[in-house]
Amino acid sequence: MENELLKKYGLKNKKELWKAQSVLRRFRQRARQLQALVRYGDRQAGKEKDELMGRLGRLGVLPLEGASLDDVLALDVEAVLSRRLQTLAFVKGLAFTPTQARQFIVHGHVAIGDRRVTVPGYLVKRTEETVIAYDPRSPISHDMHPARPGVPPAEAAPESAPGPAAPAPVGGPAPGGASP
Repeated sequence: MENELLKKYGLKNKKELWKAQSVLRRFRQRARQLQALVRYGDRQAGKEKDELMGRLGRLGVLPLEGASLDDVLALDVEAVLSRRLQTLAFVKGLAFTPTQARQFIVHGHVAIGDRRVTVPGYLVKRTEETVIAYDPRSPISHDMHPARPGVPPAEAAPESAPGPAAPAPVGGPAPGGASP
């Protein structure tokens, strides 16, 4: 299971997976504590519950409205992994693979808004998700850079380009004894 997640999200090692599991564990642990306190009518726990739900909503892990503590307890590690900058850069089409997305981020080619971010594990907030792009100071930000997804492959040689010339005959020499 862990190895599948490493490949799917392009993680460097299991330590990154364990960090995501730890983040999730803290959210779930806090939700369990608050759930117990809310049952007893603790007003402060109600405020903290709203803060936790707001934070998870802003983070994009839960919907902004209508989520409950049970939804927090139902989260899995993929909910956290899918909010990493590395994953979102890949999903947005900034890289061909999650591993390449990681490389672009570490090398400083990806920015959130006008701020360069070099941490692949950065948890992207819902508001920041739309402004993930190539850093304008990066050479990859140019439309025709070969490392960019969506760039057409290099032009084929002129011989293979379609045109008015007739195709060369297959087989023996051309009629008349001369070779083409």
